[in-house]
Amino acid sequence: MSATADHAEERTNPASRLGFEPGQVVQELGYDEDCDQELREAIEELTGEELADEDYDDVPDAVLLWFREEDGDLTDALVDATSTVDPGAPIWLMTPKTGRDGHVEPSEIGEAAQTAGLAQTSSVNAAKDWTGSRLVTPKAAKAGKR
Repeated sequence: MSATADHAEERTNPASRLGFEPGQVVQELGYDEDCDQELREAIEELTGEELADEDYDDVPDAVLLWFREEDGDLTDALVDATSTVDPGAPIWLMTPKTGRDGHVEPSEIGEAAQTAGLAQTSSVNAAKDWTGSRLVTPKAAKAGKR
């Protein structure tokens, strides 16, 4: 019975689809009033932790980065996000879906991720208006860091 409940939660809690787990600290960057509140609350519910803000001064387990086309340079935002986490920790880049204000082209995401030393491992329909791209430091790059 619990296996069925676990699968049901994966379908109903969007944070489960993103791979978040209980006890994880997730740092949120780029928050604004257009961010998906349901997704934010689902992450907090699943992890049992409040989302850490931009002033968090410890090492989070993951980063949730909201980014819109008008937010500046995506590569810079990704480099900043990677500086807060250990190598291999996921950075979930949330961008507005196609046709929404602030949409970022997939080619731009790929180019910025590569320039920032990240690899895109998956994309998901994260919320009504947002697409999530899971980015991580490639294994080869991790070995060469500090």
